[in-house]
Amino acid sequence: MLNPINLLKNGMIVSCQSEGDDPFNASPENMAMFAKAAEMGGAVGIRSEGIEKIKAIKRATNLPIIGLLKDKFPDGSVKITGSIVEVEKLLSIGCDIVAIDGTFRERENICGPDFIKLVKAKYGCSILADIASFEEAKACQECGADAVSTTLHGYTPETKTDSIEPSYELLQQLVGNLSIPVFAEGRYNTPQMAEKAMRLGAYAVISGTAITRPRVVTQWFVSAVKRGLSNKI
Repeated sequence: MLNPINLLKNGMIVSCQSEGDDPFNASPENMAMFAKAAEMGGAVGIRSEGIEKIKAIKRATNLPIIGLLKDKFPDGSVKITGSIVEVEKLLSIGCDIVAIDGTFRERENICGPDFIKLVKAKYGCSILADIASFEEAKACQECGADAVSTTLHGYTPETKTDSIEPSYELLQQLVGNLSIPVFAEGRYNTPQMAEKAMRLGAYAVISGTAITRPRVVTQWFVSAVKRGLSNKI
């Protein structure tokens, strides 16, 4: 059977997610509309969070779905699909690929790579490991992940950064040393950044905020306008 990750090669995946009081979080159908628009624009896949949102997206598109559920570690940092119960929920609604936190942080008393090994043995599903470092990515590959994504670089305590640029250095290191696909994700907020990721050997690019979070994008422009006002020529 064809691994659904193969369907994403050399393509653009759009991350359709919303949280909190964002108006697009009011209904799962809102995310489905974003997903449909992404499909019309040429996206090869969708990444999304939340059972009801994913169900709505599956009704709206025929694209492969990378599904996940978010939680938090005790320090407040994000955790991606960190329990067996969450994995089972995502598989029960037909997610093609399950995104799992592949960092060394412990969940259910085991670290990310070992959790991936457990999930792979139990369900045999396609797994995209979200990592923050080369060492984590290598361990996830050894534990059976089908692909890795640079999603969490800059968002864990060890890699936290204020940079608005993606970590091209990590991407290059992964591409040069792993035998499984490497997805470029995390702060790829312009077409130029996506282009550079592909030139560096990324298997595919995943971007969300710049496409599906207009409130955040508006904040970027507002900040730019204010900077312009304070630095007039």
